Amino acid sequence: MSNHPLKKLIEKHKKGQTVGIYSVCSANSFVLKAALDYAKHNNSLLLVEATSNQVDQFGGYTGMTPYNFRQMVLKLAQETNYDPIGLLIGGDHLGPNRWANRPSDEALVNASEQIAAYVNAGFSKIHLDATIPLANDQTDDGRLPISVIAERTARLCAVAEETFRKNPALQYSPLYIIGSDVPVPGGARAVLEGVHVTPVSEVEETISAIQQAFEKFGLQEAWQRVKAIVVQPGVEFDHQTVFDYQPTRTLQLKQFIEQQPQFVYEAHSTDYQTNPALRHLVEDHFAILKVGPALTFAMREAVFALAFIEREILALHKGLVASQILETIEQVMIQQPQHWRAHYTGNHAEQSFARRFSFSDRIRYYWPQQNIQEALQRLLKNLKQTGIPLTLLSQFLPEEYRDVRLKQLKNEPQAIILHKIQNRLKDYSVATRMENSLSWNKTNHNQPIVERL
Repeated sequence: MSNHPLKKLIEKHKKGQTVGIYSVCSANSFVLKAALDYAKHNNSLLLVEATSNQVDQFGGYTGMTPYNFRQMVLKLAQETNYDPIGLLIGGDHLGPNRWANRPSDEALVNASEQIAAYVNAGFSKIHLDATIPLANDQTDDGRLPISVIAERTARLCAVAEETFRKNPALQYSPLYIIGSDVPVPGGARAVLEGVHVTPVSEVEETISAIQQAFEKFGLQEAWQRVKAIVVQPGVEFDHQTVFDYQPTRTLQLKQFIEQQPQFVYEAHSTDYQTNPALRHLVEDHFAILKVGPALTFAMREAVFALAFIEREILALHKGLVASQILETIEQVMIQQPQHWRAHYTGNHAEQSFARRFSFSDRIRYYWPQQNIQEALQRLLKNLKQTGIPLTLLSQFLPEEYRDVRLKQLKNEPQAIILHKIQNRLKDYSVATRMENSLSWNKTNHNQPIVERL
């Protein structure tokens, strides 16, 4: 079987090349289009991951199964003329997290079905996340013992391996990501005072315990395909604060992983980190950088700015119906509070502010809603019909104004949204040195797309 492109990249990193890869963790079509177009422009690999709460065998909050998600990404790749040879699709936080309120037996059955659905659909990077306590788990500090995490991780891996063996159309054997100190998906739920760094002793214990569990389940060969460990490098974000990476705090983690020829680190919650911080992370062997909310946050910034522009120009164009996109988003979020209620506290004004502007970006759960989609399409239609005055573009979207003036960007609303997202992706591309990474992955790939992914 072909050498997995991610495996080749990690090998390059372990040989001393400070390369990495960013992982786009989003099911948002604007984000995925922006990422595919940007990867095409830079001739780079692209790693896209679905998160367990977005996509599962029941549809997740997006309504998509793993197969549906993969087909959507492939369709978008075709529309953007991105070479699918470079497209890697992974699953993030796969495990019983979605069923944490269920007893362990029931939750793990669902998790096994979820893993099988992802592998069958051609997802070849699998983050095995068994860190969440389940309804009947007994914990002293809210964290599971590493021995329990290890046992459940091995059980889930066994399901993935069995599924892969039964599907000969799949080309790449799954690569696995493990860990016991895994940040909560999507950023912190509450305001944080600080962020800890995973101690080396815990990383050592995690590797040893999971390796022993793999051996118990007869997964020695699969263990060789465990390529990264999730640890907490001290980066996180809450509603209004970003905790920046500080290399001095992870010196021991860096020294430890340099002695481990098999592994690199995977960093979660890197959203909103500065370009120098992202570069330091890669240099310190956090070779896989996960990003999600920061990309939909950038999309939200662009949509809001376009809505402000629409308000200013409607008076000049009689007969146009306002999109009411801002009011529609707020109305839908109030009517359906399940995706933000546990995150945003405070009085009415504070909750309203957080719904619109929080780094946690809970709006990302609501973009698929029909009312919001209709309002968004009307906004785009209105601005395409009226045109966007350069004066207002400069006022509300100065970076896009600059690139429009330089004739590097069309003054068109959808292009502006994609550009806003790509400006954030640029930080990750520079930090990971992903440009032209597609070129060394174009050998021995003659299989049809359905087999290749």
